[in-house]
Amino acid sequence: MAKAAPACGAMLAMLLGACSLAPPLKTPEIPIALAYKEFGSWTEALPADALPRDSWWTLYGTPELDQLEQRLIAGNPTLAAALANYAAAKALSDQARAGLFPTLTANASVSRARESEHAPLIGPTTPRYYNDDLLGGSVSYELDLWGRIRNEVVAGNANAAASAADLENARLSLTAQLVDDYVQLRSLDRESAILDDTVKAYARAHSITEQRHGAGISPGLDVAQAETQLDAARSQASQLLSQRALMEHAIAALIGVSASTFSINPALVDIKLPQIPSGLPATLLQRRPDIAAAQRRMIAANANIGVARAAYFPSLTLGAQGGFESNSFSNWLSAPSTYWAIGPNVLFSVFDAGLRRAQVAQARAEFDASADNYRGTVIAAFQQVEDSLAALNHDGDAAREERAAVAAAQHALDLSMALYVQGAADYLTVVTSQTALLTAQLQALNLDTLQLTSSVDLIRALGGGWEDSREPLTARR
Repeated sequence: MAKAAPACGAMLAMLLGACSLAPPLKTPEIPIALAYKEFGSWTEALPADALPRDSWWTLYGTPELDQLEQRLIAGNPTLAAALANYAAAKALSDQARAGLFPTLTANASVSRARESEHAPLIGPTTPRYYNDDLLGGSVSYELDLWGRIRNEVVAGNANAAASAADLENARLSLTAQLVDDYVQLRSLDRESAILDDTVKAYARAHSITEQRHGAGISPGLDVAQAETQLDAARSQASQLLSQRALMEHAIAALIGVSASTFSINPALVDIKLPQIPSGLPATLLQRRPDIAAAQRRMIAANANIGVARAAYFPSLTLGAQGGFESNSFSNWLSAPSTYWAIGPNVLFSVFDAGLRRAQVAQARAEFDASADNYRGTVIAAFQQVEDSLAALNHDGDAAREERAAVAAAQHALDLSMALYVQGAADYLTVVTSQTALLTAQLQALNLDTLQLTSSVDLIRALGGGWEDSREPLTARR
């Protein structure tokens, strides 16, 4: 019977060691539709926030953009700061994990001391001068009876994982912003080319009006109207230079270089519009790094409830120390100079004026906030996908119709100019046709640009791309 007592005690300690006061994790319910409203159906997917996101921008088929993205990843200061934050969170996680293991310490000292003659308990035989040479060590280990340390480890790991997701989210946001800016820059180049062609056409028209006015065929009003159109087009072309410079400076800041030393030569670059797979997969909840970060912070907050609740119970620490201590080197490391002490230490807070209760209430409130943040992040994510799909669908239809409008406007201008030369129409008809053509050309360009930026928004909303069952559209590591 006496032998059974230690065994029962060991079993009880093991059972207590497996105890955790963190409540079961309850993920907030989020209503999820069976299909995207704007595009096709989707199915459930396994957790996939670790799927590769590298080089999704290659979908746009622009080598110059690829090079800029690589420079951003290497030199962007915001991304570097996010990486440092992740390293700090990982270090905090490692600190929490250290509590699972015993703490070993060693100490040594060699000293010469003199006692005061007026010190209490000093007798006539007490030496006034003596040496104290010590070499020892200690070990302590806190039994995690209530799961406080384990919950701290869970919280630390979850926070580190959330910080890693923050790093991925920063990377995704910055690379997407660079694609956006590059698309806008090249759109400005195309707009500049349209305006340059328009200025040349308006200059030819102005020359015709001057010739006709010189021949007494057309009034001076025609010349004035032609000059107005020509000067307005030249002004628009000049304004574009300012907008392009600002966009170039924004790209310089993203890749981490001085705007004073950076430039991108104007060019007409064909940027491909990525083809969306016939059915978008349901990787949204699992793939988006911001959703993963919100979920892991919810896990950490839940574990912190267990940490706070463990404070209601006593902490038990096992400790031992020992070593050698002597007043002389000659017998320092001998058996009579040894000392040791061993025993448990129990610490329990009897009265704290409601401190622990407030700490548990704080932990629960922080969990509720993290759960609501998670729910809000998911809802916003689905909105962003729907917004991007709607823009792609409707702007695509509008772009096709606008290209037809450009062709019609060009035909109308050719007819009105021919009638004007023949004297069958006044120059106001030509001016109206010129304005209609330029407006249609710029609107068509704007719709093409909107489609590209909407595709970037969709990729960002889906967490860095999509995967088609027939052909992977995102580049692999």
